[in-house]
This record gives sequence, C-alpha cells and structure tokens, in this order.
Amino acid sequence: MSEKKIVVAIGGSSGSLYAKVLLDKLRELEDQWTKVGIVITENGKFNWQFELREDGWKSYPFDYYGQRDFSAPFASGSARYGTMIVCPCSMGLLARIASGISNDLITRAADVVLKERRRLILVPREAPYSLIHLRNMTALTESGAVICPAVPSFYSGASTAEEIAGTVVDRVLDLAGFELKDTYRWGETESIDPME
Repeated sequence: MSEKKIVVAIGGSSGSLYAKVLLDKLRELEDQWTKVGIVITENGKFNWQFELREDGWKSYPFDYYGQRDFSAPFASGSARYGTMIVCPCSMGLLARIASGISNDLITRAADVVLKERRRLILVPREAPYSLIHLRNMTALTESGAVICPAVPSFYSGASTAEEIAGTVVDRVLDLAGFELKDTYRWGETESIDPME
C-alpha cells in the first residue's frame, strides 16, 4: 500500500459535483492512499446540499476535521501530508491562501503544504476572472501551487454531468500522482471519429 496522505478541502464556491466525484474516485483508489483528511467549509456544506440535494459528504470513509481544528495532523509539516486538493476553491479562499492568511485549518494546511514544498492543487470554479483573481493565481503558481480550473473537456464523449465533472477530477488526480485505470487519454484511448 502507498504511503500517500492527502488533504481535500471543499470550499464554498459553486461546483459541489466536482467535490463529490473527487471523493467518489478517491474511495475507489483506496489502495493508493493511507489517509485522506477532509475539511469542508460551511458554505461548502450549504452548496453541496443546495446543488446536489443531499448531504452525502458525511458518508465517505475519510477523516473529517472542523475548520478550527488546528490539532489536525496536516496543520503541521511534521505529519508529512504530501498533497492538498482544494475542490472547488472559491476566489475568497484562493485569495487568503495566496496572501498567507492562515486563519482556519484550510488556509493553515495550504500554507504548510507550500512551505514544505509539497503539492497544492487548487480547483477554482469561477468565470470570468478579475485581475485580482489572476494576480492571486499568479502568486500561488509562483509559490509552487498548481491552478487547475474546473474546465471540463469533451473529447472523451462524456455525456452525464458526473462524467463531464470527471474529466476535471481525473486531471486533478493525475496531478496528485494517482494511477488511474479508467480515464480518457488523448491519442491512447479509442474515441469517436468526428469525421464519420
């Protein structure tokens, strides 16, 4: 079994389906991680219920932590959590991370991941971007984070909302170093010929 320990933060922007698909896929990849820590904001809970009409974030076999729980292991670099994924990531949360404002567990954990030179992947779901958003994303990229906007691809023939969200989540899991068995690979996976 891999020693991969990851943090998943679910922010308060629209896009709860991305978080749900991410948690579903992580559950399927349980042989590739030893610990998954979950932190979900109050707005993240609200949006999950509003958009998905359920509160299924509670039902996954992961470790859950409150936003003010600074005793969580990933609040310190010594716990050696190697990857943090923020999905979806609101622009306010992204701004606080970019500014180094560690005022809750999510921003503290992101600060830890950056200072330890580990992997921070942010999945913003916003359009359009203001100059403030772009500058914050630039600052994070310069600090070592990966910005992976929730922009789905369509060349795999995805048709359901979950499959479309899965095109983004699979990219995120690739960036996090997971080995995916059933994902579309350009030039390697059979697809529909657009000329037919």
